[in-house]
Amino acid sequence: MTPPLITLEEHFFSSAVPDILKQSYSEQLKNVPGIHDKLRDLGALRQRDMDTGKVSLQVVSHAPGLSPFPDACRAANDQLAAAIKAEEIRAGGAAGKSRFAGFAVAPMGHPAEAAAELRRAVGELGFVGALVDNHNDGRFFEGDEYDVWWQAAEELGVPVYLHPSWPSGDMAARFEGNFSGAAAISMSSSGLSWHTETALHVLRLFASGLFDRRPKLKIVIGHMGETIPFMLQRIQVLSRRWGEFRRDFRTVYDENIWITTSGVWSIDPLRCILANTKLDHILYSVDYPFQRNEVGLEWIEELEQSGLVSEEQLRAIAYENAQKLLGVKVPE
Repeated sequence: MTPPLITLEEHFFSSAVPDILKQSYSEQLKNVPGIHDKLRDLGALRQRDMDTGKVSLQVVSHAPGLSPFPDACRAANDQLAAAIKAEEIRAGGAAGKSRFAGFAVAPMGHPAEAAAELRRAVGELGFVGALVDNHNDGRFFEGDEYDVWWQAAEELGVPVYLHPSWPSGDMAARFEGNFSGAAAISMSSSGLSWHTETALHVLRLFASGLFDRRPKLKIVIGHMGETIPFMLQRIQVLSRRWGEFRRDFRTVYDENIWITTSGVWSIDPLRCILANTKLDHILYSVDYPFQRNEVGLEWIEELEQSGLVSEEQLRAIAYENAQKLLGVKVPE
């Protein structure tokens, strides 16, 4: 029997999205039927698709790319908070019945503003963490200027989901070659670079000593761990050359990193992950609406039938680990 499902890499487009960001999505969006409507909906259409995929609770966040626009970030968070409130009212206003929760978007090009927005989103809007672009115009977040951001996340006790984002100009140039522009765009984004660049970011955070300075940080990465689980043993060995750390990379991976299954619909990667990743750090997710909830459900059903996990382990991946990490509950 399929357990309740919580998903937490699930996106929307706010009414504050600037035209330049819409242009960035043009190639990807034209390949997914109906995605414009699904991205903009925070009500009946979204819940219909949740029902199709048997998703009990969706943690909603803004689609990548909004980070450079501080005013748009704040407006997007307000719009999402209003939608969550409307859903609570629709569900009767009772605690434990809402089917939405929220991750904040933050203006990561302005670390102090980003930290303030995170505190507002968690403290005033009731969000359960943040989902932010993996870089800001090619800049990652291990520098001293970002300590104010990581301090806020640690003090609030909420996770930061590092989500892949569109490449900066210098990143994109590395993927141009003797092939179509569509191939270059895909390889520089969801075809490869999104995943390897997010893995690189996590390694940079470790190498900077961030996890020694902020030992209680909670970092979430998607897409079956953005290649890290498959390179974990090699990273562990080679990272010993990177400096002196109170905790080695494997310990940080075990204690500070959570991974989701979002958008990777094969059982094979999970075989590796179950062998080297703590079970309570593995979370189900879909990547809606770029991926369909019903495809995620088919994957859950395949996993259940595979014998790879026990019924108890399946429940943990499906929803229990998310409840523990985020402090949310499957609606009654």
